[in-house]
Amino acid sequence: MSLDAHRHKKQLGQHFLSSPGVVEKILRAIDPKPGEFIVEIGPGAGALTFPLLRAHGALTVIEFDRDLVEPLAIEGAKHGRLTVLHRDVLQVDFARLGQGHDIEGPLRLVGNLPYNISTPILFHVLAHAGAVRDMHFMLQKEVVERMAAAPGGKVYGRLSVMLQAVCRVVPLFDVPPGAFTPPPKVDSAVVRLLPKPAAEIGVLAPARFEQVVAAAFQQRRKTLRNALSAVCGEEAIRAAGIDPGTRAEQVPVQGFIALANHLAAATPERRADDGASP
Repeated sequence: MSLDAHRHKKQLGQHFLSSPGVVEKILRAIDPKPGEFIVEIGPGAGALTFPLLRAHGALTVIEFDRDLVEPLAIEGAKHGRLTVLHRDVLQVDFARLGQGHDIEGPLRLVGNLPYNISTPILFHVLAHAGAVRDMHFMLQKEVVERMAAAPGGKVYGRLSVMLQAVCRVVPLFDVPPGAFTPPPKVDSAVVRLLPKPAAEIGVLAPARFEQVVAAAFQQRRKTLRNALSAVCGEEAIRAAGIDPGTRAEQVPVQGFIALANHLAAATPERRADDGASP
């Protein structure tokens, strides 16, 4: 089966990029250089894959749809050295992906992420941010707005805090529905994520941090004293420099980090292999 004959699978959230102009803008944003290890998530019909392959010479892609694997490999051979991995991206260990590879350095991730699992993919790559130099992703515009949101607004939430704690989030440009086949019912946007150095992040206990942020936003209309009642008391919230009467959407990223670090210092996380949850 050829890529042109592929039927888009709604259950996989497939909306393939089909605008050469948008592809060119993405390529300029990525600005690939020789010797870099670039990995594309969800290449689809290859609208970005093949121009990126021609510009860079070598590319690794991760594709879940079995029907696309062979056509991608066949077409890719015409443009450069394409490695096609038939895998679920949520099962990929990006920290190990580059091991044994002939290109040194951290990964550069790119992709038009499937709308139906874009948030799980973001959290998954976030867990491997230490092995990644940067990421250029296309997602629903509203997701990008949540990713980059500042405290105080309704779109500022768990995704905003978790991403901004580890990465610098830089929205680049919007993409209209007509740039895709079939056109989605929403606008899209391209965003750049730049992982911070480990020393700059300052999260001492990642599991504790995730627990605090998730609990704070689970019932975001509640004050922190109520939303976090199962996690900590008011004294701990105050000790982190936060008013217990405030709501999660008003707390900056550094406030959540301070609270999680305070709790971790008081009750350190147990090792992951002792069978206990943090």
